[in-house]
Amino acid sequence: MNKRALSLALAAGVLALAGCNSQNQAHKDEASKGSEAVKQAGDKTIAAGLDQNGSFFKAAKAAGLDSTLAGPGPYTVIVPDDAAFAKLPQGELDSWMKPESRAELTRVMTNHILPGTVLAADIGKAIDDGKGKALLATMGGGTLTATREGDNIVLTDGAGNKATMANADETLANGVIHHVDGVLMPAKKA
Repeated sequence: MNKRALSLALAAGVLALAGCNSQNQAHKDEASKGSEAVKQAGDKTIAAGLDQNGSFFKAAKAAGLDSTLAGPGPYTVIVPDDAAFAKLPQGELDSWMKPESRAELTRVMTNHILPGTVLAADIGKAIDDGKGKALLATMGGGTLTATREGDNIVLTDGAGNKATMANADETLANGVIHHVDGVLMPAKKA
């Protein structure tokens, strides 16, 4: 390799590395905001912060996710209220709670969990940066689309079901809970 080609390759490498570092720093800055909120939350975990008699906690327990939500995290958990579960077709939640349906229940529940601590402001910024929408990857391998309707953040699943954030940023020791008014289903298996 001649000197000029080597110099150009080195310069390109330095520029690429600088770009990665500034991008990584932006991600670290955003993550530190959520992490700081989690530090201020004390010792109460997401599992302990959920309504122990609520449909979401009962379903999380049936799926074996209660111990995960009591673990170190951090997680962002999108919790449908009991009224949202009541809107499901009659008997669907009861069917999911059966041991033979644990895999399907787990798919539904992990569609409500995001890795890391993602505050409502982070989602709002992602929507703004995405020119009106942001894609959020779930722990279940799905994608939720975040948009705004007026002042509200609305999450849409792969089937087009929508859930509006009603109470966001309940910060706990291992992450954050956002309460929503709808159950977000995973995409149908191909």
